[in-house]
Amino acid sequence: MLSAIRPAADSKPLLWAVLALPAVSMMWRYNLDAGMLPGDLLHPSGEWSARLIILALMLTPLSMIFRGRRWTAWLIRRRRDLGVAGFLYALLHLLFYLLDMETVRNVLAELGPLGIWTGWAAFFLFLVLALTSNDASMRALKGGWKKLQRLAYPAAFLTLLHWMFVHDKYLHALLNFAPLALLQAWRLVLVSRGRTHRFSPSTQGEQA
Repeated sequence: MLSAIRPAADSKPLLWAVLALPAVSMMWRYNLDAGMLPGDLLHPSGEWSARLIILALMLTPLSMIFRGRRWTAWLIRRRRDLGVAGFLYALLHLLFYLLDMETVRNVLAELGPLGIWTGWAAFFLFLVLALTSNDASMRALKGGWKKLQRLAYPAAFLTLLHWMFVHDKYLHALLNFAPLALLQAWRLVLVSRGRTHRFSPSTQGEQA
């Protein structure tokens, strides 16, 4: 039974097909429902982006807490895919935002509020991470690549602020980020006790 399941579990095309399902659903609804506006899909696209990024960042502390477990090793190997998928949903979120705003003048006029500029700042940080999320960049940047990937943490914090202030959804945003915050706090406890968990380059993925 396990031998039959393993090829599907290890299939990258299948993983990406699953990750794409929410985006396909949103685009399907947008194209078929004449009454649906781009602004109606801003929140769901942004939520999927944030949640995938949260999941990717949760994997390091989870692997430290549950050392040697197959499911954490499986997730670690797919961390890069989850992070890139999170960025692609952020790109979709940006597309719906630009369609909703209609003109560059409208976009520039709305840059001032905290809930807006934090979203732009988070997007550009994630853009840098996405562009360097490949083996060629790892080889070229060497030790600097891992330091660069730590930009994911300020980017995640900016995403939290964006989510909290753009629609005053404080509790909703905090509840979604709470698991990541708790796991990162526990990671610091483990590191302070000397129980660090090292990853080989082949499984490092988006290690930060």
